[in-house]
Amino acid sequence: MPMSEPVCVTLSEAAINVLTTADPPEKARKSRDYVLAWRNGDIQDIGCATPPDRPARPEQPVLKDPTQMPKRAKAGSLRAKTALLHALAHIEFNAIDLAWDIMARFAGYSDENNPDGFSLPRAFFDDWCKVADDEAKHFLMLERRLHDLGAKYGDLPAHDGLWEASEKTAHDFAARLAIVPMVLEARGLDVTPQMIAAMKKQDDHTTADILKIIHDDEITHVKAGTDWFKSWCDYHNQDVETGWQDLVRTYFNGKLKRPFNDPSRLEAGMLKHWYDPLADDLNA
Repeated sequence: MPMSEPVCVTLSEAAINVLTTADPPEKARKSRDYVLAWRNGDIQDIGCATPPDRPARPEQPVLKDPTQMPKRAKAGSLRAKTALLHALAHIEFNAIDLAWDIMARFAGYSDENNPDGFSLPRAFFDDWCKVADDEAKHFLMLERRLHDLGAKYGDLPAHDGLWEASEKTAHDFAARLAIVPMVLEARGLDVTPQMIAAMKKQDDHTTADILKIIHDDEITHVKAGTDWFKSWCDYHNQDVETGWQDLVRTYFNGKLKRPFNDPSRLEAGMLKHWYDPLADDLNA
């Protein structure tokens, strides 16, 4: 790790340091450095620390209500491409914090902190360190691509929907898994292939390649959420399908939208009969 970085004794302290860093590229770089330190054994303990209710944020982009976001530009234009990449960079920026937040917020379930009852082994934290590293990688790739197009993250307004979902599930480990990886990230699996096809149609293979990396990595993120949700359900003798559906109906204020990318969802461990009915009975 760079000598300028504060020494973090535990993974939870590293999480707090990332969450309280406002500068986007610095947040991404710290995230990757701390994951490397965890993998190398420089950080060994999970520890306990209280994450902030909201992570630090830069002055830009301006956050608006989704209904106040600007209308989309004409498909295929430079403005439309810039807006798309900016929106994706904003999602990845938030996703860095979401990965570290789940590690710090629910560190009390770790084996070292909760040897009795439901507990999370180090493999859980390995999985979410991978998620944090991937999201940081994605953000930095998108930021570089925005620079290629004469823009930067923060140039356009964005909305706060992703972090609102985390606030609603801050008290409930199972709900956090059910909503963030298994609904919000799974939605990315549905829409990204069309984005890749659109970039190829525009002969923009650089952007298409970035989106393909993001899509493939997100399969592993959704799978991590699905696997640990199953672990929670198994311990509590709950049915995975009905347990997940009940949590989505409780915490997700939207509608699961078709068409679904069934092959990628299946690769991530999600079965069609879990999610397909929710496209019919959730209110938009």
